[in-house]
Amino acid sequence: MGMLSLNCLMLKQERRRRRRFQARNGPTTDDNSQAGERSTCLGPHLHLPEDIWCLVHSLMPLRDSARSACVSGTFLRSWRCRPILTFNEETLGLKKKEGQKSDIAKAFASRVDCILKNHLGTCVKILEIVILDYYKVNACHLNSWLKSAIRPGIEEVTILLPAKQRPEYIFPCSIFVDGCGNSIRYLHLSYCTLRPTVEFDHLRSLTKLHLFEVLITGDELGCLISSSFSLEELELRCCWELFCLKIPFWLERFSCLRVDECNKLQVIESTAPNLSTVEFFGEPVQLMFGESSQVKNLMLEYSFEPNAVNYAITKLPSIAPHLETLILYSTCERVNTPIVADKFLHLKHLDIYIGDDDDEPVAFVYDYLSLVSFLDASPALESFTLSVDPDDTKHDSVLGDTSSIRQIPRHSHDRLKKVQVNGFFSAKSMFELICHIIETATSLESLMLDCIYGEEMGDGTARCSASKFGKCRRRSKRMVLEAHKALSVINRYIVGRIPSAVKLSVGKPCSRCHAIDVDLL
Repeated sequence: MGMLSLNCLMLKQERRRRRRFQARNGPTTDDNSQAGERSTCLGPHLHLPEDIWCLVHSLMPLRDSARSACVSGTFLRSWRCRPILTFNEETLGLKKKEGQKSDIAKAFASRVDCILKNHLGTCVKILEIVILDYYKVNACHLNSWLKSAIRPGIEEVTILLPAKQRPEYIFPCSIFVDGCGNSIRYLHLSYCTLRPTVEFDHLRSLTKLHLFEVLITGDELGCLISSSFSLEELELRCCWELFCLKIPFWLERFSCLRVDECNKLQVIESTAPNLSTVEFFGEPVQLMFGESSQVKNLMLEYSFEPNAVNYAITKLPSIAPHLETLILYSTCERVNTPIVADKFLHLKHLDIYIGDDDDEPVAFVYDYLSLVSFLDASPALESFTLSVDPDDTKHDSVLGDTSSIRQIPRHSHDRLKKVQVNGFFSAKSMFELICHIIETATSLESLMLDCIYGEEMGDGTARCSASKFGKCRRRSKRMVLEAHKALSVINRYIVGRIPSAVKLSVGKPCSRCHAIDVDLL
């Protein structure tokens, strides 16, 4: 039985007991109490302080909480203090009741209006409004909702608007004046325009700011966060008016920056002393972290440009000298990884993904053995993961020809303990890289070679047992054939080289989904 049904039943039972008692003994003192007296005595089972009822209402679904306010004055008062207001189709119960979009749009606006009209607004801690494209909520209507709910004391605000609103709706920064914004710790806005001015000084408690497809310039973003001395995390996605992003030095708590597809962005400059984590996806930008950079975790992914690995080994040692974890996604590499003098002295974990999205007429054949340069430049490295998803394997296979295996100068990688290759295939340079690691990683504990990229290993040889769909992703016959070749390389040339102290794990082609008749010599 739901909370609302239980409350109604208890109230009905209490009213029956009162009527029977009054019939025998006359009216009670409580029945003659003055109007407006705040008594929470609703019967022997419901005699609770109002703060308890406020807690109960905060745990109930929004619709049930709003409806229960009609039962008694106590419930109404506790409802008006409900701290969490989440407005979307699910919380308002619109999906099952109204079948047409126009009906849902009307019901959404009317229910939000009704709820905010009966709610005091002063006790709201968390506000979330999700508006879909067919709601047709105009700016004045939305602003009135914001004005009703965003009051001093509010801590989290999430406003998710439809894409068509972005150029039209200018988020009213004036909502945050008179102390209404200084208690906000989390702010998430999408598909709108944000134009704070130099005088803006109303988000002093802000710790997390997420902007998705928001039109805002670098200078305006600076005005928005300049007085947010508690800011710890900034996430910017598809903010296409940003050309230069600057994080000032006085944001001493700032530690995490995520930038995703802000395609006009050219420079990211941070002098924040405790910035430790940076995640970037998009077109190449100039990174400037200052002389005292404390960036320890960096994820770098270029959307279209090649050579992310080459950029990382040649530029990052001086940009982020204290890196401990580095994750690189490269659409393709058109140059081999060079030998460099600078070192990643603190790098412990290195993940590299190399794709094969090269559109050049004569595609470059990448030498995987050149990645040894990265290992040599990382003397403290403990784990190394290489993921390869070749769409067209142009490399020479090592099968049948191991006589001309290259030997390069050996540098002991005495701290490297774990190596994993996702998408291992039969390329000669890939085989040479694995042989080099086996011979030079004196502390190696585990080596995992997976012949199928992007598929869970599962139990035994039936990899599809690990998939929630009950089958593996479709692969071309060429890729399945290559996986079987890779397995043959492992069995013929690698297993015998593994030291006894190293655990070798092999991800084989699925015995059900990747079965193929091949004759590997």
